[in-house]
Amino acid sequence: MVDPVRQTGLASDSGKQARRSTRASRERHGDSFSRKLCAGLISGAADDDPSGIATYSQIGAQFGFSLGWTVLFCYPFMVGVQGLSARIGAVTGQGLARNLRRHYPASLARVATLMLLIANVINIGADLAAMGAALRLLVGGPQLVYAALFGIVCVLLEIFVRYRRYAMFLKWLTLSLFAYVAVVFVVDVPWMDAARGVFIPSFTFGGEQAMALVAVLGTTISPYLLFWQAGQEVEELGRRHHPRLGANPQAAEPELVRIEIDTVVGMTLSGLVALSIMIATATTLHANGTTHIETSAQAAEALRPIAGNVAFALFAAGIIGTGMLAVPVLAGSAAYAVAELFQWAEGLDHAPRRAKAFYGTIALATLASVAVFLVGVDPFLLLYWSAVINGVLAGLLIAIMTMMAANRRIMGQLKAPRWMLALGGATAIVMVSATAAMLLL
Repeated sequence: MVDPVRQTGLASDSGKQARRSTRASRERHGDSFSRKLCAGLISGAADDDPSGIATYSQIGAQFGFSLGWTVLFCYPFMVGVQGLSARIGAVTGQGLARNLRRHYPASLARVATLMLLIANVINIGADLAAMGAALRLLVGGPQLVYAALFGIVCVLLEIFVRYRRYAMFLKWLTLSLFAYVAVVFVVDVPWMDAARGVFIPSFTFGGEQAMALVAVLGTTISPYLLFWQAGQEVEELGRRHHPRLGANPQAAEPELVRIEIDTVVGMTLSGLVALSIMIATATTLHANGTTHIETSAQAAEALRPIAGNVAFALFAAGIIGTGMLAVPVLAGSAAYAVAELFQWAEGLDHAPRRAKAFYGTIALATLASVAVFLVGVDPFLLLYWSAVINGVLAGLLIAIMTMMAANRRIMGQLKAPRWMLALGGATAIVMVSATAAMLLL
């Protein structure tokens, strides 16, 4: 006769083994659509940071619906270059800075990392300031204190929360972007006019519209997202105990499909939110004669008397949510680049004591950015030069990434497909042209 207690123990052990087997199967096969979404989804959501929100708000307020088509124009470039960065990271098992250092002159990696660090510190400062202003609009109080507290909270979360939980936290934060989709349905949009602006390009070759196109390109295609997604793909493979894809090309197809799905979903979300912000501000601000917006918080405040408290609250809350998502990505991408350049231990999956320099860079980039809005330097001048730095770096970096992804010596049998390489080359040309236009116009 079987002892009932022993039988219960065996059943419990069997249940545990079954659950472990199910989890392992899910890790191997990605049976849930949500499991396919991580680095690409977070990259796409972080693309719509508070500085980006200000850009889209200004374009909607100034030009109405007429430049909605610029989002569709940028979309394939976004998908192509983010796909390249993710593929390089997953195939080589190394981030972009480490690949630059390994395959190109070390000075190139040093210059790229320095440019990224400067631009990211400025952007983090601008985003924290916007988050502080948004919270002040919602509840009152001191903007600078709020901004500093947001910076401290982002650092603490990124350093002390385990990677698995932190990645899930960032994924959930992407839902904050739907605040801007909701705003569109709160206001009374003339949908025929909006659709005409999105699907029928209209462009006058004047300085203002050219600068607006340059601004959209610079906002949607950002170097920090390239460093972030490559580093995150390396980390994702490590978390699941998978070797780099180049080590076993025959088994790489499921992971490459996952990366493509993740990237397409993330960039689609980014484009949808950008378009929603343009449509919302075109419907409300432009239609009522408000054509100049300098910050995302100003856009939220301008909505209140026109579209009501609900639209205002959604817009302001979205600034805080997207900032909480973007600031860690900006700081994390800088930390990946610096750690890879100096060959330090890196990755959010490491305990702080095992990657002190990596986490120190995150803290330094975030907290140093607080000084950006405390020293009294004109924030718009800083953002302008940040955009110039990002534009120069993006054109150079994307050109090198395209060559890297086509190089069989680096990528082996898993070099990028022709469509991705074509988009990478076209994006590099467009970004160089856009940066030149920014400096000349």
